[in-house]
Amino acid sequence: MHRWDASTYDRISDPMARWGAAVLDRLELRGDERVLDAGCGTGRVTERLAERLPTGQVVALDASPDMIAEARRRLARFGDRVRYLVADLGRPIPLDQPVDAVLSTATFHWVPDHDALFRNVAAVLRPGGRLVAQCGGTGNIASVQAALATIGDGWLGPAHFETPEATEARLAAAGFVDIRCWLTEESVGFADRDTLRLNIVARRGA
Repeated sequence: MHRWDASTYDRISDPMARWGAAVLDRLELRGDERVLDAGCGTGRVTERLAERLPTGQVVALDASPDMIAEARRRLARFGDRVRYLVADLGRPIPLDQPVDAVLSTATFHWVPDHDALFRNVAAVLRPGGRLVAQCGGTGNIASVQAALATIGDGWLGPAHFETPEATEARLAAAGFVDIRCWLTEESVGFADRDTLRLNIVARRGA
């Protein structure tokens, strides 16, 4: 079971919400689709997704029960248009019917086995369904990892930062077509030591 400090994460998740909004803008929707938010966190991006599906449904999935609890509070106004699911993307996703699209932001790099990840995502997509995602790529926070390694701090756990080429190959092997992957430079700063500490606490979990 994955444990995150959901309330702290929500306070410091502005960058993730910003990235998520940009990813959501790439997903064309009629408004009646069923869409999986794979790694919904506290529901900040999920909320925007649900607003774009007035006659559709969102499946809000996260590996952390604490994140799902926070998302339930944020998304309560959508009623049964949002379904909640605690599940590990590294394992088969327990959905009873396929989805039209999968949206994911700041999540895939936390799944160690990307071959299994993309197979599991493909298995719940209907034929012709779409995957639009953003996650940490190769070189992501490499300097931070190197600095932490000098003090024996492994707070990141099994994070997996991959190249676009390797990701395209894995997606193709899982059955995806019309694939496009790329790296984007994005700098994230911390206003002060307390903000940095909160980032570390949220990722380590309670």
